[in-house]
Amino acid sequence: MRWTVRPLGATGLPVTPLMVGGAPLGSMPSNFGYDVSAEDGVATAVAALTGPIRGIDTSCAYGRGESERRIGAAIAEVGGLPDGYLLATKVTRDLDTGDFSGAEMRRAIAGSLRRLGVDSVPLLYLHDPENTTFAAATAPGGPVEVLRELKETGVARAIGVAGGDTETIREYVETGHFDVLLTHNRWTLVNRTADRLIDAAAGRGMGVVNAAVFGGGILASGTGASRRYGYRDAPEELLAAIRRIEALCQEAGVPIAAAAVQFSVRDPRISSTVVGVSRPSRIAQSVAAVERDIPAALFDAVDEIVAGLPADVGPR
Repeated sequence: MRWTVRPLGATGLPVTPLMVGGAPLGSMPSNFGYDVSAEDGVATAVAALTGPIRGIDTSCAYGRGESERRIGAAIAEVGGLPDGYLLATKVTRDLDTGDFSGAEMRRAIAGSLRRLGVDSVPLLYLHDPENTTFAAATAPGGPVEVLRELKETGVARAIGVAGGDTETIREYVETGHFDVLLTHNRWTLVNRTADRLIDAAAGRGMGVVNAAVFGGGILASGTGASRRYGYRDAPEELLAAIRRIEALCQEAGVPIAAAAVQFSVRDPRISSTVVGVSRPSRIAQSVAAVERDIPAALFDAVDEIVAGLPADVGPR
């Protein structure tokens, strides 16, 4: 597969097939099962800023701001955000109080800019609006209006919506207010829940970013190392399907992690795929996964396995 820069929908922002996912950089052991030291986090962010992947995705919520703080240190170390580099962050509720007001979005972006050491960001998402109601989010002075104002005033060049539950996120896509959709854990080798959501966003000319293609790790490390999908215990039906896919990959001589990445990258609707990394070597490995030659027949066989899964076997 060719490693090419492509447009992120109609935003005018360039993006590579992969973006570096910044959640592990903030050290989130409850999600990923391991700690990442500050030194390793900053070193990995430096490698991300200076390598072939030209985008990094983070959030004010990752490690309670620690991911942004480490990325900000890396930006300072390399002398500023590189030209044409897609830095994306997200604003969300107060993790202690649950406050998801417009005022909280303003506080959140102020903290993000401070930690990142920048005056503006190319891309800013409304993060996990499942934690409020659509009516509250779209009310005058609410989170959606605040994000639109941040775009109008140049704090963000483009704005997006990022979340899990596909039916909830589709309501935001259909407002026409957002430039980019980010979906996670719901368009992977074993979960196809986001298909209609991606269609809806792409049909509107939005950029589509797909994250968590490893399902939190199991589609990178396999069932021998994990029994969790989407940060929760996976049902046996899902584990059995993943084991069958592992066997197919082994027969084809293809690492399951490479198949998981290419499943997303090969989809023409998806502008970029976010891959979480926790050490510099993972960046080159992720690029190699995109460039690896994988027969289409492998994906056809995976599709057959997934077609046999119950509709409610994974996150919706």
